[in-house]
Amino acid sequence: MPAVSAASCCAAATPANDVVEDLLGFLRVLSDGTIVRSPAEPVFCPDTFPDSHPSVEWKEAVYDKAKNLRVRMYKPSAAAAPAGNAKKLPVLVHFHGGGFCLGSCTWGNVHAFCLRLAADAGAVVLSAGYRLAPEHRLPAAFDDGATFMRWLREQSASAAGAAAAEADDAAWAWLADAADFGRVFVTGDSAGGSIAHHLAVRAASGSAAAPEPAAGGFAVRGYVLLMPFFGGVRRTASEAECPAAAFPNLDLVDQFWRLSLPAGATRDHPVANPFGPESPDLGLVDLPPVLVVAGGLDLIRDRTVDYAERLAAMGKPVELAEFAGKAHGFYLHEPGSEATGELIQAVARFVDACV
Repeated sequence: MPAVSAASCCAAATPANDVVEDLLGFLRVLSDGTIVRSPAEPVFCPDTFPDSHPSVEWKEAVYDKAKNLRVRMYKPSAAAAPAGNAKKLPVLVHFHGGGFCLGSCTWGNVHAFCLRLAADAGAVVLSAGYRLAPEHRLPAAFDDGATFMRWLREQSASAAGAAAAEADDAAWAWLADAADFGRVFVTGDSAGGSIAHHLAVRAASGSAAAPEPAAGGFAVRGYVLLMPFFGGVRRTASEAECPAAAFPNLDLVDQFWRLSLPAGATRDHPVANPFGPESPDLGLVDLPPVLVVAGGLDLIRDRTVDYAERLAAMGKPVELAEFAGKAHGFYLHEPGSEATGELIQAVARFVDACV
């Protein structure tokens, strides 16, 4: 459904004088606190995105029934051979972007990217959904990410998974023979990259909200942050100089933060700014290897590069890959492009290096 239809749908249900926040016509907050969402996918999810790949199979399951949180699971077709005849593949847990307010693992652009990621990286990809703001303000998304990681660990350790009769368990059994749960990597795009960062910090600091310690061979080997959505009160040069015609622009980013931050919080809150005044000291956190991807035309570019440079100065195992001339989330807008292929190869090299 085109974006104009989504905006019209919302407009019909929400008189203009009642609207206090309008996010691209897909999410509107009314003066009485009511939140109206359009069921449509945005204009940047056109029907032209492929919904299948000749060498990738995929299924969907529910990982949190109480919250109706879903995961799309992808595996290269070659991994469908009988157990013992197929090489186990690394597992890439992926969290989508959308400023914590929009997005879904079912959106066409996310789906198309995950199809290619599984095919070109030679990996099992698990694209997990999470609750969105403003209905569920941060840190709800981080909590859901931790819930997914606990679910994944428990599923990987369950010997009964292959024999389970329920549909979701059957989907899990379809995946289990292909996945090497001793080589799990947490990846995320934009807001999903922020989720990956917070999961890394929780796990390394022993937070009670982090996944339980590795058992049964389950191990997270590294994290991949694709243009992570970080914020701060002080404007960076790439933010201040961002043209209004860019997508996203500064007004949109500020709106995302207004709708997703805890009530009364500023952009220096720990959920937004990894180096804010109340954020944990990352120098004391034993982080595993991290790949950070930046875009030369991304308004969040300076925060992304600064994040990688600060981690490197702390002696953390961090690698920075910058794509000059590329805007925020280019791999979602052009999942079939040469540049997206180069990005996926950078991810594959990082995964192979984390033995």
